[in-house]
Amino acid sequence: MNSLKKVFDRDTWDEIFESISKNKTRTIITTIGVFWGIFIYIALAGSATGLENGFNEAFSGLSKNSMGVFVQRTSIPYKGFEEGRQPLFRLNDVDKLKSRVPEIQFVAPGLQAGAFTGSPPLVTRGTRSDNFNVFGNFPSYSKISVVNIFDGGRYINEQDIKYERKVAVIGEGTQERLFTEGEDPLGQYIEINNVNFKVIGVTKFSQGSGFGSDSDVTIPYTTFAKLYNRGDQFGFMFIAGYDYVNPNYLEETVLSNLRVIKTVSPEDERAFGSFNIGALFESIIKFTKGMVFLSLVVGIATIFAGVIGIGNIMLIAVKERTNELGIRRALGATPGEVKVQIVLESVFLTILAGIIGIIVGAFLLFVINIGTAGLEDFPFTNPTVPLAIVFGAFITMVTLGTLIGLIPAERAVSIKPIEALREE
Repeated sequence: MNSLKKVFDRDTWDEIFESISKNKTRTIITTIGVFWGIFIYIALAGSATGLENGFNEAFSGLSKNSMGVFVQRTSIPYKGFEEGRQPLFRLNDVDKLKSRVPEIQFVAPGLQAGAFTGSPPLVTRGTRSDNFNVFGNFPSYSKISVVNIFDGGRYINEQDIKYERKVAVIGEGTQERLFTEGEDPLGQYIEINNVNFKVIGVTKFSQGSGFGSDSDVTIPYTTFAKLYNRGDQFGFMFIAGYDYVNPNYLEETVLSNLRVIKTVSPEDERAFGSFNIGALFESIIKFTKGMVFLSLVVGIATIFAGVIGIGNIMLIAVKERTNELGIRRALGATPGEVKVQIVLESVFLTILAGIIGIIVGAFLLFVINIGTAGLEDFPFTNPTVPLAIVFGAFITMVTLGTLIGLIPAERAVSIKPIEALREE
């Protein structure tokens, strides 16, 4: 009970502050280890969170388990077909693929003019004209890549596909280049390949908002096929799997089944190309979690090294205060009270260094966040460390500070009063 009262005794804390103030330089150098450990942990863990948030924002417009597949050329002769064949997809291949791969949630076949197929076509509106990539999409594309439409507009729907309507969704960059400032493009007409298209929507482009850019034109797939005489053939499609499906498994399964559907050799790795958004996103998340774990290991190791330094200094302090401790013991101080005095000093130094490290680390993250706010190509958003983790680190510091303080405390109470009073 007396030991507990000692914790809240003003004289105890006066003695602690007096002991610290006698050796300010030594105290500062000693606590740097703990400060640096918690600082590194906060800085690294917060930066990892910032990267994860940034990539989440960058991929916010895409299904996290999506991929793209496009036609290339075969590299192996197979079943009478020569090498170098281009196995173009047909619309009925979509149903075949979905029936063979039940893990697929959405498929969006696509056609394009420009982009990867040569020069972008000329798009005209009145006296203004420019070259833009033109895409032919199904409504299912908006299930895979979130399409942000400005108020009042809409995306392509099933009726547009069924009736081959001449409607277009343009990017906000396209709007800026074809329409005057302040002019509402909705309901206006643009001309593609000498055919007029009514603008039904303007897409709001942001980082990660989709596979295109802010200067595209999208029309119904069926209208595009008729306009450019593509029939039912297409060269690429976007695929989204259900959330529970492993992205690498989805990619491998889709490609292997496409080889069967299009009569391509099972060993032919070049007939189809692909890019796996799900696998990329999964790799990024693993990287950020790895950074958090690394920061935890490095931080705890550095904190532990710093706390050991505090313990060593406390042992030196106990030796220097041998005479003082002997007098206190002779005047009636119990071993418990002496232990509390030494342990409190160790814990106080540990907590003080830790709090300063947390504050400086948080300030650094604040500065980094402001500095990267205007960098559109750098995915870094809201670098924070959860309070539960900070609290855990704080408890770890207190625990280590207490344990390491027990060593000099035991040394202090092992000194016999009569021997201590003989010390010069």
